[in-house]
Amino acid sequence: MLMDLLATICAGAGLAGIVLALRYFSRNRLPKWTLPAAIGAGMLIFSVWNEYSWYPRVSGALPDEVIIVSSPQDRVFYRPWTYLFPVSSRFMALDRTAMLTSAENAGFRRADALIVQRWAGAQRVPLAFDCAGHRRADLVGDASLAPDGALQGAAWQAVGTDDALQQAACREG
Repeated sequence: MLMDLLATICAGAGLAGIVLALRYFSRNRLPKWTLPAAIGAGMLIFSVWNEYSWYPRVSGALPDEVIIVSSPQDRVFYRPWTYLFPVSSRFMALDRTAMLTSAENAGFRRADALIVQRWAGAQRVPLAFDCAGHRRADLVGDASLAPDGALQGAAWQAVGTDDALQQAACREG
C-alpha cells in the first residue's frame, strides 16, 4: 500500500513537471490552475489504472501450472463506478507446481491453494484431494495425507463435480 501511495505521488509530481515546463515554454500563457488540475488528474488516473490493472498484472506473472479457480469482482458503494466496471481485488488459485500424487493410488493428491488479495500477503492452504470420491480436506496444523489416502488430523468433505478446486487438482497433465 505504501508503494501505491508513493507511485501515485510520483505520477502527480511527473505531471506537475510537465505542466511547469509547458508554462515556462509558453511564457506563462497557460493558466495557473492547470498545475493543480494536472496533479489531481494524474493521481486519479494512475490510481484507477493501478486498481484495474492489478489482477491482470499479478495473474499474468503466475506460472502456467498455477490455475486460477476464482476471481470475484467487487462492486462497492464508495466506488460507484464499480457497478458499471467491476474490479477484481482478490483471487484463489491452485498451485500445481508442487502437487504430490499418491504412489499407491493416483486419485489421491496434495496441492496448495493460494489466496491472493490486493493489499494483503498471499496465503497458502495445503489441501488433499480424493479425485475418485469427489472429496477434499484442508491439511492445517498437523494434518497429513498418507500414501494410501488415509487422512490424519483432518476429515474429508464432499464436494461436487463442478468444484473448481477439485477440477483443477484432478485434471491430468
